[in-house]
Amino acid sequence: MLERLNPKSVTLVFPSAHINSPASMFGHTFLRINSSYNSKLLSYAVNYAADANPDEENAVMFAIQGLFGGYFGKYSMLPYYEKLKEYRDSEQRDIWEYDLELNEEEVLRMVKHIWELNETHSYYYFFTENCSYNMLWFLEAARPSLNLRKYFRFEVIPLETAHATKAEGIIKNSFYRPSKRTTLLKYEELIDKEYIRLPIMLSNSALNVTEIIENQEIEDQQKRYILEASIELLEYNFSKSKIEKEKYLELFHVLSKARASLGQGKKLEIKTPPNPIESHQAIRASVGGGVRDGKAIGFLGVRPAYHDLEDSNYGFLRGTQIEFLNLELSYRDSDLDVEEATILSIISLAQRSEFFENLSWRTKFGWDRNSLDTSANFIGTVGVGLSWGNEFGYTYIMADPLFYLAGEFKSAIGGSIGLVFDKHSYMSTNIEATRRWYDSGEEQNLFALSQNFRVSQNIQLKFKYDYKERALFENSYNEDTLRVYLNFYF
Repeated sequence: MLERLNPKSVTLVFPSAHINSPASMFGHTFLRINSSYNSKLLSYAVNYAADANPDEENAVMFAIQGLFGGYFGKYSMLPYYEKLKEYRDSEQRDIWEYDLELNEEEVLRMVKHIWELNETHSYYYFFTENCSYNMLWFLEAARPSLNLRKYFRFEVIPLETAHATKAEGIIKNSFYRPSKRTTLLKYEELIDKEYIRLPIMLSNSALNVTEIIENQEIEDQQKRYILEASIELLEYNFSKSKIEKEKYLELFHVLSKARASLGQGKKLEIKTPPNPIESHQAIRASVGGGVRDGKAIGFLGVRPAYHDLEDSNYGFLRGTQIEFLNLELSYRDSDLDVEEATILSIISLAQRSEFFENLSWRTKFGWDRNSLDTSANFIGTVGVGLSWGNEFGYTYIMADPLFYLAGEFKSAIGGSIGLVFDKHSYMSTNIEATRRWYDSGEEQNLFALSQNFRVSQNIQLKFKYDYKERALFENSYNEDTLRVYLNFYF
């Protein structure tokens, strides 16, 4: 086994978030054992994961069992190209590789420890003893002077393990591998609008490739882009089991042969996005102040994990939010009140395009002050909608069925429209307007505007304005709040 591995160095691999999978929105980490082969694809990946398939199990039960150790975790060692197919191609996740400064002797020590754990298993806990936590043990086994686990007390989030290795000074360089989704979105930019549907038609056998090759009105470079995009789409559809293997191989041969006949063209250049290890860390502490209905008010908040739409998205996947146990308190007129106490909030605003027609969705469970009265009431909501974007920002529309427990059960349907400007990495603007219709016949308007500035990697300045209607039939009351926050991440 050691002869086959021929271990020389090690790389920490971080597949970023999968925008439409709650189980994957934290990302993932595993190790790649590099050998003397020129191609990294022939190296081996060491992985630890729950012995379960979230796509085949009830999502709620999968989350509950993952939280409370309902699955065994198991180690696996596979060729690296197999893991790339899984994360980059099938799951649409960009891959970041961080080469670590471990010498050959240290890598060999780690591999021997990995071999000792062969065929063993342990209970898998989503927040603590997960994929990332077990990778830390391997790195500490390689170099005992490392103390990576000191950076974690409660939860172990995959991206935080990359932050920890950076803090220990063992990352020497990084490399970015774009996903199939990122590659196809680049082709959407390059292909002329009048030809943008042709790759879809070619990959679905709805168009004969000779109609592209022999079309004199399409310039050669556009033909190259069209055929290259059709091959990428074909591979993506095959990875999602949307096409049978025999049909895939036949069509892949036809499209590849046609593309080769056009000769060499322009190389596809995909801009490297901000590096995740330069993003803010998971735990957030907030302090703020402002004015509510003409009176001064102070705010204090803490959130163990992880990221929301009003945080700087530098290094994060655009349009995603996942928060656990976010708590915000307010102080006014000698009264301490709960502004928000979120148990779980997840948002996935996947922008639609010609090649990807994703739905957007969001869910939230916890307490907030957005109901008809002024108290913090328990809310549960699961909404769905659509989102579109460009280089300047994105917009979305959502329908949110919801309920509140405000002394009594209240249900409603909400309709929201939002706009986010995020072209510049150092700032973003978030706007959302909502109209709610309650089962009692009451109606309510909500509006929020925030302007956010990334002061440094782990410091953010945020200005926010909220407007809430308290439409209680005859006793209507409208609330305005203007606030400023300083957020610290660690």
